[in-house]
Formats: sequence, C-alpha cells, structure tokens
Amino acid sequence: MDTIATSATADTTVSNDDFLATVAEKSNGAALRGNYEKADPQYVVAQDWDAYTEAEHELWRKLYQRQMELLPGRACDEFIAALQMMNAADGIPKFERTSAELFAATGWRIVAVPGLIPELTFFEHLANRRFPITVWLRTPEEFNYIVEPDVFHDYFGHVPMLFNPIFADYMQLYGKGGLKAMKLGGLDFLARLYWYTVEFGLIKTDKGLRIYGAGILSSGGEVEYCLKPGTPSRHIHLEIERCLQTLYKIDSFQETYFVIDNFQQLFDGTAPDFTPYYERLKQLDALPANTLLPGEVELLP
Repeated sequence: MDTIATSATADTTVSNDDFLATVAEKSNGAALRGNYEKADPQYVVAQDWDAYTEAEHELWRKLYQRQMELLPGRACDEFIAALQMMNAADGIPKFERTSAELFAATGWRIVAVPGLIPELTFFEHLANRRFPITVWLRTPEEFNYIVEPDVFHDYFGHVPMLFNPIFADYMQLYGKGGLKAMKLGGLDFLARLYWYTVEFGLIKTDKGLRIYGAGILSSGGEVEYCLKPGTPSRHIHLEIERCLQTLYKIDSFQETYFVIDNFQQLFDGTAPDFTPYYERLKQLDALPANTLLPGEVELLP
C-alpha cells in the first residue's frame, strides 16, 4: 500500500443525494438507517448522547456483558487491555471522552457518523487518523445479528485496537492506500484486505491463536466458531497478495481466517506500493473463500 501524503483539506465532499440514490439503486430501493440530514460534507454528525434512551443503554450493557463472557482466552491481549481501560461497560459511551483518550495514546480521534458513508469519505477519515462510528444502536430483535454496523460494532469492536500504536498506524496506511486504490481500480481487492484483517483477523501468540478483528470481537457466535477445531474453515498465514485475491462471505461465518504473527508484520506487509498487485490480480480469477492452495498449512491444531 502506497504511503501517499493526504491532508485534511483534501476534497471529501460527496453529494448526499447521489450517495443515497446509489444505495437505493444497489439495494432495490432500500434506504440506509440513520439520519443523514444533519451530516456535514464529511458525513460527521453530533453524537447527541442525551438522546439515547435507558432501554438503549440497557441493551448496550447486555451486548457488552455477553461479549465479555466470551472473549477471555479468545481475544488478543491488546484488545482486552484497551477495552478495560475504556470503561464502557455501563452504557453507550460518550465519544468525546474516548476520543480525547485515544488522541493522547495514538493520535487518533473518533467521529460520529449517521451510518454507512461513501468510500472516499471513509478513506479520508482513516488517512487523517479519524475513525467513523455510527451513532445508532441495533434493536433488541437484532441482538444476535445486524446487517449494517451499529454503534456497538463500531465502538466495541474497532476502537480498542486503535489504542495499539502499530495497528493504529496500519489503519492510517490503509486509508491512504484506499485513496490511491480508487484511482487504480483496486478497491475490490483492497476491500478484501480490510475484511480479512480489520474485521476478521487472527493473530498468533504464545498462547495460541487470538482474535483482533472487530467483526468477530463484536459477534456472539463467530467468537467461538473461529477458534473451534474441526470446522470446515481454514486458518492460514496472511500473505498479502493471496488475501487480495480471496473472496469473502458477508452472510455466514468466514470460510478462511488469515493469521498474522504480530502487528508489525501486518504494517510492513502493507507498506509497499500495491499497484503491481492490482495489475496482476486484474488478470486472474478471484479465489473462492474456502480455497486452500498447495503448500498452505492449516494453523489451528
């Protein structure tokens, strides 16, 4: 991934009407959840913490408690340590407080957004060390599964890892790489890297495989499944170009989990210019999500 310079003054203006029209077109007329009327040109809104109901805070507490019963011995130590420091068990947290603590730790801030945002805007936020977090919370009926990321997924799953300096640098690098990929026709490839690392990544430790991906860490079912021996899923060493070529599942547990040795390996592996990768991959077929290539070794005993 190329480390191009990106400034906060770069053009991040995306037409609200165009964005929402595109969403409706792609989803047969369905609309995104969230109120986009008050979003600024970078899709940032006020969190309006006082508007959360006690029922929503109680739902947050139940989600938090469920995950904390599942994560010991499964989540990586870096995630657990940061989550405990964040003190977010008692209800939906105030972003302003966490953002100040995060900035002091790694120079990142969190910004409130109404929901999903355009790719350009998302990459611009990451490239400038800002992580967008959805303001709305799922309903009780969506306790076990939600289609769009909500505040619990975004905050609980993603923010703790941003307290790790190396992972935080990787996220900024990803944002800069996303801006370049948009010009090179590489977004489909790069999205697979985000999916298999930021959302569903595993890391090798001296205690065994552990989770660092937000999609797993905020999930009630995949936390157990991804580290369970005997499932059909693969657990293989992360090789960047191989990952960029691999399709993923959005409506089921993953059929492949990519494993890193440490976060420095993740950063170093994504530092080079991805242009040659994109050019080669455009000439190749994508690999099915359950592919195991010759020479690849299953890493879960």
